[in-house]
Amino acid sequence: MCLLLGATGVGKTLLVKRLQEVTSGDGKGDLGEPPPTRPTVGTNLTDIVAQRKITIRELGGCMGPIWSSYYGNCRSLLLLGLLSAEQLAEASVLILFNKIDLPCYMSTEEMKSLIRLPDIIACAKQDITTAEISARKGIGLAGVLDWLQATRRGDG
Repeated sequence: MCLLLGATGVGKTLLVKRLQEVTSGDGKGDLGEPPPTRPTVGTNLTDIVAQRKITIRELGGCMGPIWSSYYGNCRSLLLLGLLSAEQLAEASVLILFNKIDLPCYMSTEEMKSLIRLPDIIACAKQDITTAEISARKGIGLAGVLDWLQATRRGDG
């Protein structure tokens, strides 16, 4: 199971919908206008089928205080924000820098510096990867799918 966590309004639901669009078609065409979304209240389970089936559990941002109760079945993590938890020490982590299509977007290096990512990586027990994406425009989604497939293979 892959957990998708992040604060309210960072684009978790849109990311999942776009990943579904990419995997349901050839993944090479224009994704068009973004589908409508609503804030997730609770949890959404979505199966993404690329080379293999990947189940993504999206937890609404308002569920932050109880996210840890979902860590047990987590084998990979898509993170739109930051958190720290011992229960996730074995899970591979992909930190997504979303909304790169906005004119006021900070560079990846600025964001890594701001969140002190080199320090986090130095202390982490698991692999941490970063990716720039635009769920709205579909930029970087193929890389997210590749990462999910690679981490899924590690589950055995």
